Amino acid sequence: MSTSGASQSSSSTGKPERIDPVLRNALRYTISPREYQLLHQYLLSRAPAVRKRTPTPRKYDAITKGPDDYNAAAIRASLRLAVVTFSGLKAWELISTKLLARGTAKRPTRATAVWKSTNVRLSCSLSLILLFHRLLRRFFTRLRESLLTNDAKAFRRRNPRISRSLTSRIAPAIGSSLAGFFLAVYPGDQLRITMAIYVFTRALEFCYNYLEELGYFRNRPSWFGSWMLMPVACGQLLHAFVFDRDCFPESYGKFIMGNSPEYIRKRPENHPQSAPYPSTLDIVDSLAEISRMRWPPFVSPIMFPVNKTLPKTLTRISPITSPAHPAIKSLSCALLHPNDPSCMRTYISYWIQAFPKVARFFTIIFAALSVTKYKAFLKSPISVINKLAKSILRMSVFISGAIGTSWGSICLFQHIFPRTFLPTQRWFLGGFLGGMWAFLERKSGRSNFMYSARLSIDSLWKVGIKRKWWRGVKNGDVMLFALSLATVNVLYEISPKSVNSGVARKGLGVLRGEGWVDRAALPREGKEKETEPETAGQ
Repeated sequence: MSTSGASQSSSSTGKPERIDPVLRNALRYTISPREYQLLHQYLLSRAPAVRKRTPTPRKYDAITKGPDDYNAAAIRASLRLAVVTFSGLKAWELISTKLLARGTAKRPTRATAVWKSTNVRLSCSLSLILLFHRLLRRFFTRLRESLLTNDAKAFRRRNPRISRSLTSRIAPAIGSSLAGFFLAVYPGDQLRITMAIYVFTRALEFCYNYLEELGYFRNRPSWFGSWMLMPVACGQLLHAFVFDRDCFPESYGKFIMGNSPEYIRKRPENHPQSAPYPSTLDIVDSLAEISRMRWPPFVSPIMFPVNKTLPKTLTRISPITSPAHPAIKSLSCALLHPNDPSCMRTYISYWIQAFPKVARFFTIIFAALSVTKYKAFLKSPISVINKLAKSILRMSVFISGAIGTSWGSICLFQHIFPRTFLPTQRWFLGGFLGGMWAFLERKSGRSNFMYSARLSIDSLWKVGIKRKWWRGVKNGDVMLFALSLATVNVLYEISPKSVNSGVARKGLGVLRGEGWVDRAALPREGKEKETEPETAGQ
């Protein structure tokens, strides 16, 4: 009787029962007490058979309570990120191979070891960055606090420079960014470079926001803005597309070629299948060769059937240039618009054909993106539709104008420039003129401008390595990623509003161990009271 009464009293007081340490740690690193309480409240308690076999939330809290719940929470978050990332990558792999690639020839793939799988290494890389970012931040935060105490006066007096560095407000932000070097766990391919360039451009963007917050751009002109990135990016991308296509993003090139009617001609339906005809990329390669030859004039085979009208390196474009209009003077014009000798009329015809197609494309995209704003539509449908129509119209004019002007400028330069003046560099000028259409989207197109700038940076770096303008640094993208992450962390520490994205601020909060919170939206008193990055229950 006394023994049973003692056991009942011990269970009623909520004291932890003796449990296997391995099982206890597995529970601690799997689910937090707060999450278990919600799971028990909404799921476990509703099933009588399960409820009898599972501990109560209070008992679970007592069982899993350990000496350092912060480390358990950090490991728990990193493991979940690894599982979610790996699951998402495997799901996309199945969708792309089973559904999207249906009907196409499958390439034979070699079986690779688990530790060499890109999916596994990417998941490990991201989870390790999250884990060590939290652990390093806590380490440097505690180190800073201990060095600021009176007991550390002697150390501060003997090592003034080290003390100033470690006791700086931004020391935890810089120290935690060392976790960015775990990006090297993932193999160095295009995805890793893209991630490094993305964080780098975001760091530059946040630096600009911080300088703007300090008043450095107070008297800037009204036309000054991020749209000015677009002409430079378009110029570089067009030049790379023509001369260094292996350093150009393939998807970007497909979009350009698919929306260049009147300039890039596809194989006619009535053309014999046995007869050769240049592909769209052959046309671009021929334009590059024409520019290297300093834009030779066009000699019409119709007018001079006996003479040799094309150089040997350009014989593949003869199906297009041979029947070209005899009044055309430039070989590039004979290749771009062989049926019409007027460059201006061709440019107008381009707008007539390209604009409706581009407008339909962006109508579908913008309409799909606006589904989340259905409440605003129900409240004021006319204003929402007007705003949506203006966005579609501006974006369609911008894209159509950028593509058409980039091609049409080549004809323009034939009329105003001598043949030997900037024979290859005029492609950059043509793209620059096309990018000027970004002025129409200067108020709402910042994300598109930054996207194009990232593509241009990636392309320019590859072109420089290809042409030996500079040398690549081994794991240089990892170093750039870590440095950019440190910049972002420092800016978020000293001025959260400089990170002009609520999602980015909340993501940094998760990375720092503070949870899904926005420090820029917290009251000032709450910011002053912030000491520990994360509570044990997270």
